[in-house]
Amino acid sequence: MRRVIVRRSSVHGRGVFAARPLAAGERVLQYKGEITSWRNAVRRHRREGVDGHTFLFGLSDGTVIDGSRGGNSARWLNHACAPNCETIEDQGRIFIHTLRAIEPGEELFIEYLLAIDDPANEEVRAQYACRCAASGCRQSMLADAA
Repeated sequence: MRRVIVRRSSVHGRGVFAARPLAAGERVLQYKGEITSWRNAVRRHRREGVDGHTFLFGLSDGTVIDGSRGGNSARWLNHACAPNCETIEDQGRIFIHTLRAIEPGEELFIEYLLAIDDPANEEVRAQYACRCAASGCRQSMLADAA
C-alpha cells in the first residue's frame, strides 16, 4: 500500500497526505528532481516559475534539486511552522522523515525556511505568507522570520 497520496490541500493548492498510518521517524519520501546549479535553477524559475511558489531544494554542496523537472509527489509538501516531518540530506539526496506518528488522511508538512536573494519587503513577504494557522505561526515561510 502506498504511504502517501497527493490531493487538494486546505493550506495551499495540492498537499501530501498519509495513505496509511506512518510511524514516528519513518522515511516517507525522497525529494526528486533534476539536480542543477542555483544559477540555472533561479534563471529557469524567473523565466517559467510563479512568484511565491517554488520546487527548488538546496543541497549542502551548493547544487539544487528542481522538483519541477522530473520531480515526484514530495514537491507538493506544504510548509507549516510546526511541521510533522523533517528533511534529511544524505549523500546528495533529500529524504522526508516523520517527526511523530501520523494518521491516515493527515497532511504532511515540512518547515521551508526559504532563503531569497531580494530584500524581504512587504510584497515579497505577502508572496511567501504562511497559511498553516498553527499555534505560534510565524506568518511567513521565509527563514529570516524564524
